[in-house]
Amino acid sequence: MIVKDEEEVIERSLSCASLFADEIIIVDTGSADKTVELAKKFTDNIYTFDWCDDFSAARNFSFSKAACDLIMWLDADDVVEEGDARKIVALKEQMKDFDVAFLLYAAAFDGERPVFTYFRERIVRRSLGLKWQGAVHEAITPCGRILYSDATIRHKKIRPSDPARNLRIYRKLISSGGKLSPRDKFYYGRELMFNRLYTESAAVLEDFLNGDGWSENKCEACLNLHAVYTELGDGDLALKSLLRSFAYGMPKSRACCLLGEIFARKGDLSAAIFWYKTAANLPQNIKSGAFVEEDFSGFIPFIQLCVLYDRLGDIDKANYYNELAGGIKPDDVSYLHNKRYFESKLK
Repeated sequence: MIVKDEEEVIERSLSCASLFADEIIIVDTGSADKTVELAKKFTDNIYTFDWCDDFSAARNFSFSKAACDLIMWLDADDVVEEGDARKIVALKEQMKDFDVAFLLYAAAFDGERPVFTYFRERIVRRSLGLKWQGAVHEAITPCGRILYSDATIRHKKIRPSDPARNLRIYRKLISSGGKLSPRDKFYYGRELMFNRLYTESAAVLEDFLNGDGWSENKCEACLNLHAVYTELGDGDLALKSLLRSFAYGMPKSRACCLLGEIFARKGDLSAAIFWYKTAANLPQNIKSGAFVEEDFSGFIPFIQLCVLYDRLGDIDKANYYNELAGGIKPDDVSYLHNKRYFESKLK
């Protein structure tokens, strides 16, 4: 684990890690709070690393201190529930069967229900000498025998990160003559978008799409461009960006929902229904490594289909889709409002 000023969450995370870890290694990158003092309750393996605006360098330093056959990483604001900790313990018993284990990462929640998940390379065999790459949004290129586990790491922030930190790192890298990889361009374009630098973001993401890169990142870049061009007031390019995403792989549910929204605004309810139904029926291949936003393949299309069929006067179908939405979010305000409405209509 690499940390800095994490006194609010470090004990929570290390309490989880102690359920399955044979050794705990903490690399502090310059804390000014009680992070190190609190970490000492769990481990003596605490090191310092002079921060150099390079997350990979810090993670590689932390990995160099590991002695066990398998190395697992966590962030300080990650949480592992007891059931998932037991699954990780079970993975140790399977250690002869894999070189890299991908675990689910839940990064956003509706209450306690994960709504934004994806697989991350989480446990690697030390003898392979795998290295982290990328100053920001660092990653390991996996090799050997790959295992996928539904053990879930929950990213539970209690305060927002500095929104400009990653952007500063990328710009420092560029100004010093560093060359961005295709993956770096994708994430740099997203950081520009998150910081509302839409014109620059569009240029970087378009450059990424015109070069090499992972197809899943290209699909996501198209959806990001839809958001960017929408903010820039160019509805035509925003729509074309959605459709462009289909060139890189199977349609994404979020793209289909956005198309449904566009046609609903135009009053073409049949087309809107088509796209929302498509979103709901698309298979979700989470093992692709892509971001999976569950609401776009379930709750959102169902609640919108409810509205659309009601506008068409088909109360039975509208109620049917509202109940499907309620099966996912039974306490949702929209579902409950619609339920009361249909109860009065269907008496």
